[in-house]
Amino acid sequence: MSDSEDHHFESKADAGASKTFPQQAGTIRKNGYIVIKNRPCKVVEVSTSKTGKHGHAKCHFVGIDIFNGKKLEDIVPSSHNCDAPHVNRTDYQLIDISEDGFVSLLTESGGTKDDLKLPSEEPLLTQIKEGFAEGKDLIVTVMSAMGEEQICALKDIGPKN
Repeated sequence: MSDSEDHHFESKADAGASKTFPQQAGTIRKNGYIVIKNRPCKVVEVSTSKTGKHGHAKCHFVGIDIFNGKKLEDIVPSSHNCDAPHVNRTDYQLIDISEDGFVSLLTESGGTKDDLKLPSEEPLLTQIKEGFAEGKDLIVTVMSAMGEEQICALKDIGPKN
């Protein structure tokens, strides 16, 4: 290996950053995010018990998985750290829907993103298909966390010119 060789690494990685970050259980609130059973969840209910004779207050979390909608629960001592996922939302313009259920999206840099399937939730799926069939300009919001991505919202920005 000589110094004159060029090395090009094609990577969409985020410099080895973790998919989660530690957060003290007592600081997580309703509508925040938490990892329960290795799934990213939105917290819908938090209750804290008083300190018992062994000295730890406990937090009881009820969360809804942000990708499949399942309800998960966890109980953690409030002084302990638990994992919170990095959740990102990104808007893309919808270009095309393929017959096998994948969407083609326009990124901000002008490239395309073709690795996402249509959402399985019924009202959103119908809105996207109908809006696309009518030739409207649609912006979809993609939520990503812990290496998973899914279309979670839709905006209509008017008819195509």
